[in-house]
Amino acid sequence: MSIDNYGSFGRYPNHKPSEVKRVFWRDEIPDLSQFYKMIRPYGLGKCYGDSCQNDGGVIIDMRGLNKFISFDTEKGLFKCEAGVTLAEVLKFIVPRGWFLASTPGTKLITIGGAIANDVHGKNHHKNGTFGCHVTQFELLRSSGEKLICSAEQNSELYRATIGGLGLTGLIIWAEFKVIKVTSPFIAMESIKFSGLDEFYDINDESEADFDYSVSWVDCTATGSGLGRGLYGRGNHADPAIHDIPEMPKEGAIPFPFDAPFINKASVLAFNTMYFNVQVNKVEKAVVHYNPFFYPLDAVNGWEKAYGKNGFLQYQFVIPFGNDREAIRKIIAKITSTGMSSFLTVLKTFGDIKSPGMLSFPRPGVTMAVDFRFNGEKTLKALNEIDTMVKDAGGILYPAKDARMSADDFMLFYPEWEEFSKYIDPKFSSSFMRRITG
Repeated sequence: MSIDNYGSFGRYPNHKPSEVKRVFWRDEIPDLSQFYKMIRPYGLGKCYGDSCQNDGGVIIDMRGLNKFISFDTEKGLFKCEAGVTLAEVLKFIVPRGWFLASTPGTKLITIGGAIANDVHGKNHHKNGTFGCHVTQFELLRSSGEKLICSAEQNSELYRATIGGLGLTGLIIWAEFKVIKVTSPFIAMESIKFSGLDEFYDINDESEADFDYSVSWVDCTATGSGLGRGLYGRGNHADPAIHDIPEMPKEGAIPFPFDAPFINKASVLAFNTMYFNVQVNKVEKAVVHYNPFFYPLDAVNGWEKAYGKNGFLQYQFVIPFGNDREAIRKIIAKITSTGMSSFLTVLKTFGDIKSPGMLSFPRPGVTMAVDFRFNGEKTLKALNEIDTMVKDAGGILYPAKDARMSADDFMLFYPEWEEFSKYIDPKFSSSFMRRITG
């Protein structure tokens, strides 16, 4: 595979490695100490920024390590190699009545990537991050040492690797907990809210009774409509209570062109239509888990809509107590720039602490926004939003970052000093070099 295929999902920044080594078998992993350039493991490359890139270095493509190892249905423990994707796990466990304990908004990532970025999803308030459910994994260091890491064994490397951005070594295999579910369908509700105050009211009443919750926000709305959106909540559907539809056909449609479709006019039109297409205040449905959890996976290559200059996804969390006014100001700022997209997500994180040293989620309100990259204009606007986030005591998500400063990273993640003790001396990334100088 060409080195051109190992860039950023968001197409910015566009770094390239000097060499790619693909791995297919656990007993044929190359001697990592023999590489004279720095190493970075790579899965499916769904990191939006540069945390999965290694400009001028060596990429170890782990996707070939894609075998299942075991499934303990008594304990709900699934064990597989690091290159297995969430999609492959789901295809196997869902027909058997199980589901992932935590999943992000795409199933097209590897288990190794899920651990390295300590991904989170719509049920953080109930189940925490993916790393909360990882019981053990095998880590290969460049010294050749293979270590079993868990909360009890090599516990500091376990904590450093979860959310460690792929810097502590190669995850060879991992074991993690999955949850028993009643069906592959979700009984969901979509609720229109007119602004941020109503979002908070709905969220407060939802989190006790619903396992999953997330909202879409219209960042083109102004005035009395500022912060309006659609709040989605749901639980796994129970055939004893709900009418279960037939299983839908799976498959993704290709995005039809590679050109900048996302602009101020198209975003305004889409957001207005999307908000108004729901006529009723509350709509209920029983839907398959794919459109509920992974709507964008249904369009292969959707990132092309931003054009060849790419886009930046910007995600932050602001702690409770400082959140309402800060979120309001940030939405107003985004709206005033005219640079937002059709994808703006707002939700709350719970208080379940991840074992990961550098894990991003913490109690508060998190927001993720896509910005088409328009050079200095985009960077200037995001620098201004950075200040708002910092003033409110918030932090940014490294896995989705392409431009935060070294000073800000050290401010956001004071655990970095402790974490740095566990970085493998042969491992690095474009992100690491950017934030450490």
